[in-house]
Formats: sequence, structure tokens, C-alpha cells
Amino acid sequence: MTKWEYATAPVLVHATKQILDSWGADGWELVTIIPGPNPQNLVAYFKRPLQGQS
Repeated sequence: MTKWEYATAPVLVHATKQILDSWGADGWELVTIIPGPNPQNLVAYFKRPLQGQS
């Protein structure tokens, strides 16, 4: 069975692609993105398989 780790991160609207590409390059998959506390921010939720699982 795959075990997952999760992370959340703020995402600035004017740099969305660069931020998401950076997380993706580190092996994170975007699960969802929701509005943040102000119009210039979003909150992204990511997951990736735990490393070293057998």
C-alpha cells in the first residue's frame, strides 16, 4: 500500500506557474488549489509517496 506525505503552500497569483513547477520538480503532485486569505494569494495542497517505503 502506498503511503503519502502532504504539504500546503501559499502561491502568489503572479508566480503560479513557477511555484507549481518547482514543487512538481521535487516530486509533489498538486491535489487542489483554493483561494487564500487575500486576492493575491492561493493555497496549494500537494501530495507525494513517502520515500523508502517497501
